Amino acid sequence: MGKLKYSKDHEWVKIDGDRAYIGITDHAQESLGDIVFVELPEVDVKLDAGDQLAVVESVKAASDVYSPISGTVIEVNEELDASPELINENAYDSWIAILSIKDVSELDELMDETEYEKFCKEED
Repeated sequence: MGKLKYSKDHEWVKIDGDRAYIGITDHAQESLGDIVFVELPEVDVKLDAGDQLAVVESVKAASDVYSPISGTVIEVNEELDASPELINENAYDSWIAILSIKDVSELDELMDETEYEKFCKEED
């Protein structure tokens, strides 16, 4: 699998061939607090970059999760239905959905780890 790429909305993307695993970052789960529910997307939904992918609800608030890239949902992480706290336990293993990638060049718009860390520091 490729390295992680990050969006300004605190989503991460991990590329595996023509598939993109998408989740929320550790920074995002920390600011949300204890996650109690994840509203997963429907399989076969086509999304453009920036479209709502999912909703993550914590004890503090509900937060939209946006798709960092365009593509079609080919799988959702059903483990999160029963155990949404997996995102708190390991945000980078707990993907929300897998998309088939529509336009690989969109990945160039995302940040690498160094850029994302800098972005988070500037935002705080």
